[in-house]
Amino acid sequence: MSKIVDARGLACPQPVILTGKALKESDTVMVIVDDETPKDNVSRIATRKGYNVKVEEKDGDFYIHIQKKNTVSEEVVASPIPAPEGDLVVLISSNTVGRGSDELGEILMRAFMHTFMEVEPKPQTMIFINSGVKLAIEDSIVLEDLQALAGEEIQILVCGTCLDYFKLKDKVAVGEVSNAYTILETLLQAGKVVRL
Repeated sequence: MSKIVDARGLACPQPVILTGKALKESDTVMVIVDDETPKDNVSRIATRKGYNVKVEEKDGDFYIHIQKKNTVSEEVVASPIPAPEGDLVVLISSNTVGRGSDELGEILMRAFMHTFMEVEPKPQTMIFINSGVKLAIEDSIVLEDLQALAGEEIQILVCGTCLDYFKLKDKVAVGEVSNAYTILETLLQAGKVVRL
């Protein structure tokens, strides 16, 4: 039975996340979006995962028909990418993503943190240094997402020196206050480090 996902009006990455959840429940999904960007994102992700994708436009909305391919050779393409040997570690050195607009950087950080709950493989450790420590304190824009990640047994290390510098040590709301030795050791032993 085909599953319908109405993602009109939803900001990135919600249409992709909802599509991913629907594809776990059904081999055939129709996603409705109202903008070119989510249409392209949903179509691209589904194609990369080995699904057949057909898009039709009606009255300014895009109807993305996604169907699982049936041949063995095509299923091999859809196989998940093997995780690197060793832990996957995410290093976050700022409370925003990218350079230029801090406002856009906050929006991107929220989107990335929320999306970590939906992607595989999940990191084993997330390290927060410099102004990135501001994400692990009370009233952080991503506190709920970080608490959910910690609940998934993802280790969250927060630089103690950085907290002292910003006078935030008493406001830490998630993770463990750490030190340069532990942080560097974790980075050096990682199978892969992703920097945001």
